[in-house]
Amino acid sequence: MAKAAAKRTISKSKRKIAANKGVKKAEMKHIPWSSVELEDLNPLLQRHFVVGQNVMLARVLLKKGCVVPEHSHHNEQITYILEGALKFWIDGKELVVNAGEVLTIPPHMPHKAEALADTVDLDMFSPPRADWIAKTDQYLRGQR
Repeated sequence: MAKAAAKRTISKSKRKIAANKGVKKAEMKHIPWSSVELEDLNPLLQRHFVVGQNVMLARVLLKKGCVVPEHSHHNEQITYILEGALKFWIDGKELVVNAGEVLTIPPHMPHKAEALADTVDLDMFSPPRADWIAKTDQYLRGQR
């Protein structure tokens, strides 16, 4: 009886290993922001980001007057303002998000923002933004 249970356990383990082949195991990373390249998108906008398995965290630096043109994406977004303030046009409303405040943006919701002061914000996206990773986010690049 014990041998049969051991065989079932081994067989179950082998099935589990076979099912996980080809699946990349998530790994722990410790990343100082200072080690992540700061990308100049236009004279008023810089960013750097870290990509996990299912989420992306970006640190975005906006100079006063920087405008992020209206856009939307399939990614859920959470924006946390560390310093400064951003004025958003979203869901038919205008709203100011100040330092210490958070804004959640559902997938596919068009939004636009303007920096009311020099601003540092953290943006989290799920899933990670493929356009940012591939640098095909033309709406952010150039003079705004």
